[in-house]
Amino acid sequence: MAKPGDTKFGGDLFERIKSLWNSWWNSGDPGQNKPFKFLLIVSAVLMLIAFAPILIWVLPLFLGVALASMLVRGSGGFPQGILSFGKSRGRVYAEQEIGIRFKDVAGIDEAKEELIEIVEFLKTPEKFTSLGGKIPKGVLLVGQPGTGKTLLARAVAGESGVPFFSITGSDFVEMFVGVGAARVRDLFEQAKSNAPCIVFIDELDALGKARGISPVAGHDEREQTLNQLLSEMDGFDVNKGIIVMAATNRPEILDPALLRPGRFDRHVAIDLPDIRGREKILEIHTATVKLGPDVNLGRLAAMTPGFAGADLANLVNEAALLAARRNRTEVGASEFEDAIDRIVGGLEKKNRVMSRREKSMVAYHEAGHAVVALNVPRADPVSKITIIPRGIGLGHTRQLPTEDRCLMTREELWDRLCVLLGGRVAEELALGEISTGAANDLQQATDMVRSMITRYGMSEKLGLAAYGREGPPPVPGEMHGRSLEYSEETAKSIDLEISQTLANAYRRVKQILYREREHLEIVAQALLEKETLSGEELKALLGKSAPKAA
Repeated sequence: MAKPGDTKFGGDLFERIKSLWNSWWNSGDPGQNKPFKFLLIVSAVLMLIAFAPILIWVLPLFLGVALASMLVRGSGGFPQGILSFGKSRGRVYAEQEIGIRFKDVAGIDEAKEELIEIVEFLKTPEKFTSLGGKIPKGVLLVGQPGTGKTLLARAVAGESGVPFFSITGSDFVEMFVGVGAARVRDLFEQAKSNAPCIVFIDELDALGKARGISPVAGHDEREQTLNQLLSEMDGFDVNKGIIVMAATNRPEILDPALLRPGRFDRHVAIDLPDIRGREKILEIHTATVKLGPDVNLGRLAAMTPGFAGADLANLVNEAALLAARRNRTEVGASEFEDAIDRIVGGLEKKNRVMSRREKSMVAYHEAGHAVVALNVPRADPVSKITIIPRGIGLGHTRQLPTEDRCLMTREELWDRLCVLLGGRVAEELALGEISTGAANDLQQATDMVRSMITRYGMSEKLGLAAYGREGPPPVPGEMHGRSLEYSEETAKSIDLEISQTLANAYRRVKQILYREREHLEIVAQALLEKETLSGEELKALLGKSAPKAA
């Protein structure tokens, strides 16, 4: 049987208690104090027995009161207190804290012009109300992720010099019914006391999804929160100077009641920047970066079609980090080009071991893309070819558009389709076998042809009709992809037309590469030797006047 003194900790504690007991029991005159001490111990035990029922009831009550006090006052792990659960979680920024103006936002000039009026509404509302006009209640910023919706809202607040309430749609919704509505009420109460001001709700789609389409019946917490927001936007005084701004990249799923006049009166579309806009954005983000003399921001803007403002900011940061790793004193053009490759293709994998056979297959594949691009009249010029693996890809052929395009013709799409198939045909022609390396090219080619046939009306057999709808289904649970808007016979015709179009493009590419077999061999061998070729090196290798096929 284990004794209290068996372990060091238990033994020390037992000896300490024994020592204290002996010192107390033996203190004073033993003949006189010991009977008194004995009676004292007996009295304490009897009192404990007598008051035990009371302690059983009082002690839990005391602990409950103490816990409630901690919850209400905001201590013991509840920093804001339980009574603040229904309070708004929006953060308030003063003009000095924002520090962003319209000059800090570039590439979206049309959107800025639209929002200049909002600044005038907030600065001089009497200019409009004196004529009987009403200040708009809501402004909805719509655009792809990274295009600068939040930045533009902060710039409006910074220019107008009014308080800026910032909150996301998900901050309203909780698992407890009624909490989100309470937070909406509290947010607008604060806005009224600080008017004129701006209330900015980011990711509005988290809160404002269309009602009545959920397969689960019931009036849930999110719908109550949305109802409260609709009520508040109709309830406060229109001349108080409270403007609600919201941002979303999914306007198609918002409730129609949010988008009607009287609530979000103005819809400001923020598109991806064009080449001039990208150059201005790069000027802003490189203002504090030491650039090398070989850096041309106009050329960088041309090399980054489809990049949003956030992508360009990331590009500048990646280039600066690369320059620091290479112990450079300036960020040069090579760092920016490598940063573009890293963002588009992924991290460079220099240590990946590839057999000579695989490396040759990748070299012929990329050479096929490049040679076809040089021999079709409407393809974008090749700016770089590499067989160094990046991300999940084993090689990459980058083409540099000469200009931004909003529209593409059938002939341009046809030439782009041929460039996509150039890698697969080059493998088959040069090596006599095909590999899995063309999987992504074939997927892009198939998607392009399907869009040409079903969306753009570019098929002579199927005519001008559009088959299927674009984008996600309006109702959750509805089928994605091929819808039931056309018959099975039409679906069969579409599949047959896709196959025939790809086969025609394949035959055209095969003819080009048969004719340019010598150039294909030259480019492939150069890639095996150098691993990377620039557009200028490619032109010098093949000659500037490469033949073009009609």
